Amino acid sequence: MGKHTNPSELLPGTLDLLILRTLVPGPMHGYGIANRLKRVSDDVLQVGESSLYPALQRLLLNGWVKAEWGASENNRRARYYTLTTAGRKQLASEREEFSRVIGAIQKVLDMA
Repeated sequence: MGKHTNPSELLPGTLDLLILRTLVPGPMHGYGIANRLKRVSDDVLQVGESSLYPALQRLLLNGWVKAEWGASENNRRARYYTLTTAGRKQLASEREEFSRVIGAIQKVLDMA
């Protein structure tokens, strides 16, 4: 089996970036966010509740997402998170910074 990456093993700030990106298509509840990250990453990124919900709370406090209660697919009460305009700007900024850091890491790995 392949190695799974825990959120604590990600680069600092990467979880926020991944959550913001996951919300681009539209509102999603926490379980849906975790499942989408797992599915899109081919089961490499498995985000547990102990990492996901504090990150979502941080995004709420920063005004990058908003939340409202609704019914989930199985008719249970769930909190749906939506990307705000400020969140879209933050996502663009974080993507740019992430690309810069990855480029720098790649240079180090490629050095002779």
